[in-house]
Amino acid sequence: MNKFKIGNYFTIYNITTGFVIAILSSLFIYLEYVNFTYFFINTIIGLMAIYWLLWANRMIWFWSGWFIGLLWFWWISLSFIHYEMPIFIPLVIISIALIYGITFLILFKIAHFFTNRLEISEIYGKALILFLFSYIHPIEFDWFKPELMFTNSYLGIEKWQFAIILSALALTQIKKNIIFLTLLILAYPFITPFTLQKLENIKLISTYTTIEDKWNEQKQPTHMKAVFNEINLAIAQKKEVIVFPESVFPLFINLQPQLMDALKKLSKDITIVAGALYWEPVQNIPRNSAFIFKNGDVMVAHKVLLVPFGEQNPLPNFMSKWVNEFFFDGAKDYIASSNISDYEINGTKYRNAICFEATSERLYENSPKTMIAMSNNGWFVPSIEPTLQQILFQYYSKKYGTTIYHSVNMSKSYIVQNGKVIYP
Repeated sequence: MNKFKIGNYFTIYNITTGFVIAILSSLFIYLEYVNFTYFFINTIIGLMAIYWLLWANRMIWFWSGWFIGLLWFWWISLSFIHYEMPIFIPLVIISIALIYGITFLILFKIAHFFTNRLEISEIYGKALILFLFSYIHPIEFDWFKPELMFTNSYLGIEKWQFAIILSALALTQIKKNIIFLTLLILAYPFITPFTLQKLENIKLISTYTTIEDKWNEQKQPTHMKAVFNEINLAIAQKKEVIVFPESVFPLFINLQPQLMDALKKLSKDITIVAGALYWEPVQNIPRNSAFIFKNGDVMVAHKVLLVPFGEQNPLPNFMSKWVNEFFFDGAKDYIASSNISDYEINGTKYRNAICFEATSERLYENSPKTMIAMSNNGWFVPSIEPTLQQILFQYYSKKYGTTIYHSVNMSKSYIVQNGKVIYP
């Protein structure tokens, strides 16, 4: 009975061991953040993190999850600065850490229950949990994937390759023989099944507009002028497509006929892809959308996956209404589209992706060859969020063979092809 006492979780040994595991599990992000990325180092620290998790007990799993949630996702709390509620930042950070700590603990207990019934090593159960973790999304947020640690490493990120990594480390522990580490050779990505495509003649725009300035109506004329200047410059440079970040137009431009007409006119010389808001007049609801102006016409592609709490509240209705009233001045949730949008420009088909959804598995169904993504990272800078976002793009680019053109606000825009980042 003594082992179930809550005090057992708060020993120095359990906390520090969990912290070290979390450091190893997070180091690849922070090294990338300071532009110190070496495949050998990422391979070793990734293997050490997984090995130690397979060895650890339930108390250490709780603290590993706690610190992983903190080290990977502390930046989510920065959005409260822009809502003028910085007092909630510590509470949000602790809540995120607690969610992941409890998630790790519950999954450990599930693994323990089944391996105990099957009378097999608990290590097999923990390996299976880590393998399945990519499909477990606390509060509908799917950025934590254990195999992400190997994105910039000598090991592959496909599920079968991660299964080999887990098997090699599990067998090494169970059999107490390092010979099983040789299985890791099978997880090396010897070939890529994807053919590199010729990069399109696209100009990706990086903007550096703070959240406060973006939504300041007095500064909108200046923002509009900058957008049109970029379009005219791209036309002079003979670009075929110009892509702007998410919500570069911080207004419902379908309710602005003069602005729409001006963009349609320019689209006869260059295709314009820009993020903006869309007001659904019949249902009386807002949408976060991409507007594609081409040959004097316009197509609207609505966002499919909304940011939990930021754009749509995932809580039950009775709680959601209170949260929206308290934190967001009663603002309505955005409405998501039910269908993923693809569009064609000059014979090339592009998958439309707006910020959060571009880092989600669902947007890569049917393995799109090319994607145009737009983001507004102003809510979370300065932080590791743009770095983690980039690593997720690399992960999905490797996994699905997708070339991603990413236009960003408050970060540098880039292209990801076959998992490699290219700065235009």
